[in-house]
Amino acid sequence: MAARVKATIDIGTDSLGASVQIDIEELLATRLLVQGNSGSGKSHLLRRLLEESAGLVQQIVIDPEGDFVTLADAFGHIVIDAGAYDAREIVKMAARVREHRASVVLALDNLELEAQMRCAAAFLSTMFDAPRTHWYPALVVVDEAQMFAPAVAGDVSDETRRLSLGAMTNLMCRGRKRGLAGIIATQRLAKLAKNVAAEASNFLMGRTFLDIDMARAADLLGMERRQAEAIRDLDRGQFLALGPAICRRPVAIRIGDVKTATRMGTHSLLPLPSDDGSSLQAKLFDPVDETPVPAPSAAPPPPDSATILDQVSANAAVPMAHPAGPEEDAVDLWPILQDMAADPECAFQPVATLYQDFAVRCRMQKMARVPLGLPEFQRHLAMAMAGITDPDAPDWQPVRDIAARVPDDVLAPFLMIAAAAMAGRPCPSDDALAQAYGTRSPGRVRRLIDHMEKSGLIVVRTDFGGRRSIGVPDLGLTTASADGEG
Repeated sequence: MAARVKATIDIGTDSLGASVQIDIEELLATRLLVQGNSGSGKSHLLRRLLEESAGLVQQIVIDPEGDFVTLADAFGHIVIDAGAYDAREIVKMAARVREHRASVVLALDNLELEAQMRCAAAFLSTMFDAPRTHWYPALVVVDEAQMFAPAVAGDVSDETRRLSLGAMTNLMCRGRKRGLAGIIATQRLAKLAKNVAAEASNFLMGRTFLDIDMARAADLLGMERRQAEAIRDLDRGQFLALGPAICRRPVAIRIGDVKTATRMGTHSLLPLPSDDGSSLQAKLFDPVDETPVPAPSAAPPPPDSATILDQVSANAAVPMAHPAGPEEDAVDLWPILQDMAADPECAFQPVATLYQDFAVRCRMQKMARVPLGLPEFQRHLAMAMAGITDPDAPDWQPVRDIAARVPDDVLAPFLMIAAAAMAGRPCPSDDALAQAYGTRSPGRVRRLIDHMEKSGLIVVRTDFGGRRSIGVPDLGLTTASADGEG
């Protein structure tokens, strides 16, 4: 049997000038953590790694500062300006990126911090939840990872932090089996959630000065605390490396040169203006010339989502087995969804597992591609679990309008109540609502009902006999009375 040929890249040189290699296949299995204070050369390191491996593996870059968009010119990466698209479009793009193995840069620099975290969470979660047939190997580079996986609560809402931290945890803890290799870079190890950092087996530690960060870096490198001072003495662009994809013992590496550059300004000194004090004072305080200055030509607007999706498809490394045809539109999805909802364990399974099952059922119907994205699938399945038999009927339009504002996790129980109210049926029991909600805890069902009532979705009435009815204010309808339990 022929020996496996390693796919290695040159990351830089050691103290003796010898080349230091990174095994990309090993990196895909073991992940990488990069740490370095601002100015240590952390972004330069990421750029070197991306440039050298561009022809070997798909790359997805989560770029909060817009540093890596210049990769598009030299290596053909597709830039997604997150500020130009809504959440639904971002999810569609992430699914298409996973399917077609296109290398992309998700540029978040036009968003505020909370929006950056939500956008990155949606993008990463969609790639993580992709069907098994799309589990291709990919490097997922997340710069400034402490923003997306903070160790402590910050200025963002608890929900945003939970979503972002959950997506990062999935990437680093469970992404390997799905082909996703996390490469996370941070300025401060102390600010990065420990469960995210702990999943990396390869480390590149740059210059840092705070004792707590030096101590954590030394622990990860297997160094004694008294040796941690060496991390403070590293030069810019120099990193201590350790890990199965790089080397088995800590070694100092000087990162090599790169072909592309950031769009940001230079850090080098520039000559100061030659004007004397009086001339500068005149420029600052003399009356302003009111002659209108011609407006600079406006930058072209970012491409619409359809254009981005077309670009991703055009860059597909693995084409579809056969194109979609008219027979795809002829297949009724509703029986498929109803058959899935009939399984008593449906609501207790992970969304990724359900979506994979749905994809298999669609292929069994000879459909060329899965006709629903993950968010649409979740909401369609919720309707099927609620017992809705004809969601496209005109009578259901008010319910569809309300459902658009209901969070995904409570949609199935809410629709079950709405369906009962529209039909004049008795109020669903706690057991039925628990089944739709995916819980076996009576306490969680009670908290669910209380949450929906506080959110204004429902109004609960209980008569003196203990029989419960639930009204839906936006519909002006109420279920018939029934015992809440059983």
